[in-house]
Amino acid sequence: MVNTVSFQSEKKLVSAFHAALDSAKEQEVQFVMSQFCASDLVWHGFQPFNQINGAEQVALQFWQPLKSSITNLQNRIDIMFAGQNSLSDDADIWVVSMGNLMGLFDQPWLDIRPTGKLAFLRYCAFYKIVEERIVETAMYFDIPHLMVQAGQNPFPPQTAAHLLQPGPRTHDGLLFSEQPVEEGKKTMAVINAMIADLGQWDSGLSLEDELARSWHDDMIWWGPEGIGATYTIERYSMQHSGPFRASFKDRTKTKHVCRLAEGRYGGFFGWPNFTAVPTGGFMGMPATGKASEFRVIDIYRRAGDKLAENWIFIDLLHFWKGQGVDILARTTGIETPCG
Repeated sequence: MVNTVSFQSEKKLVSAFHAALDSAKEQEVQFVMSQFCASDLVWHGFQPFNQINGAEQVALQFWQPLKSSITNLQNRIDIMFAGQNSLSDDADIWVVSMGNLMGLFDQPWLDIRPTGKLAFLRYCAFYKIVEERIVETAMYFDIPHLMVQAGQNPFPPQTAAHLLQPGPRTHDGLLFSEQPVEEGKKTMAVINAMIADLGQWDSGLSLEDELARSWHDDMIWWGPEGIGATYTIERYSMQHSGPFRASFKDRTKTKHVCRLAEGRYGGFFGWPNFTAVPTGGFMGMPATGKASEFRVIDIYRRAGDKLAENWIFIDLLHFWKGQGVDILARTTGIETPCG
């Protein structure tokens, strides 16, 4: 008999939370948050939201303005899995959801001009569940991609290409049923091996040979707006990994808040994941000599004994704010608060 571990109640809770948010009118969001979240919820979001404390404040500062701007908002989920945080000695159970918040962009949001047309805000969220309540959330979202949809491209040409960000090639990312424990262990092992290689930036191997240790040759790296997506180890090393490593120094060790896997899917987030000092060239910007934080979510699909797909969320607005460049203010003409 195959050994399985059930996180079904936690997944059902998050699915019900999504459904309630989808159907809630703007003025009903606070009630939805009170139903599913702890009152002292800790919520980590991208610049300019940053950390918000309290379920009511998350409703007021994030969900209500978003729902009033992007109307008929619906959560289109591509991946959902759950598990115990491998970095915690406690039995921390987290549920991960990734997809797009889709609706009609009818009113300004963060002073990004509305289009009156369909819009997508790609996101990934980690939810920590305790006693049938969401007590902590890391929700990362690609604001620059929404800006591009509105005709306000904030960045110079990308090294790769951001066209669309689909779900898994295998169409099996919604893990609503129990998964074999051994499959999750295999996924966690290859993610950990990849992290160990990635964190060095000097494995003694060529970049392509290093990547081949944990990635399939036809891997797909679904990067954020401003960097883009790239396909195959060869092009990934040319269009992102190589240029990225060449553009930074003094990278700190990787530090994650949560890292988990279930079945053939896994991922992690940090707050921040690491810091590094630009040496020039990254996204067309000059060297600064100043370290900035990288807040990142990575989601992976394993095929066999290697990684096949990777969806990346990087808070580039926060990174550049730390370098003294307010991307939102530069693009929309409105100053944003420091975070």
